[in-house]
Formats: sequence, C-alpha cells, structure tokens
Amino acid sequence: MRRILAACLIAMGGMLAGAPAQAHWWDIDTVPAFKGNDTGGIIAHQLAMRADARQLAVDHCARYGKVVKFLGVQPNYGGYVSFACRWVPYGAAERPLRTLY
Repeated sequence: MRRILAACLIAMGGMLAGAPAQAHWWDIDTVPAFKGNDTGGIIAHQLAMRADARQLAVDHCARYGKVVKFLGVQPNYGGYVSFACRWVPYGAAERPLRTLY
C-alpha cells in the first residue's frame, strides 16, 4: 500500500513539474497610475508627465489633514514619483487647504 501511495505521489509530482505555466486573464495584476493612503503614495511617471503630480499629491494628503513631502523620482519608463503625507509642522497656524473642484 505504501509503495502505491509513493508511486502516485511521484507520478503527480512529475505531472505538475512538466506542466507548462499559464497566465490567465484573472491572474494579470494591473498597477494603478495613482495609489496612496494616509501615509503617502506613488504616482506613475507617465501620469506625472501628463498631469500636475504636485497638485495631485497635495490634494491627496489634504484629505487626511496632512502636508506633502516628496521622497523620490524615477524619471524612466515604469518609474514612480513617491511622496509622504506628514502632519502639519509645529508652528503652522492653519490646516492644509483642500481644493474642491
């Protein structure tokens, strides 16, 4: 009985190892051009070239009552502009402006 079980496991392992990997339409991960939360976010370089990336980030962080600090830019295809949302610095008299268009 153990020999039959071992033979079945070896046969199934061989079939799985020999099967080609296939990507289906539901397996494809798409990355949004703008993604963020209350701690910061990223903007795709393609979107940053077409739109005002600074204003997008300011509006995003203002939703949480925070200000923007840009962290880095990858100016190549597939790169991102990264930013952090920080609390309003000490000594600032006003909250960040939230633009409503």
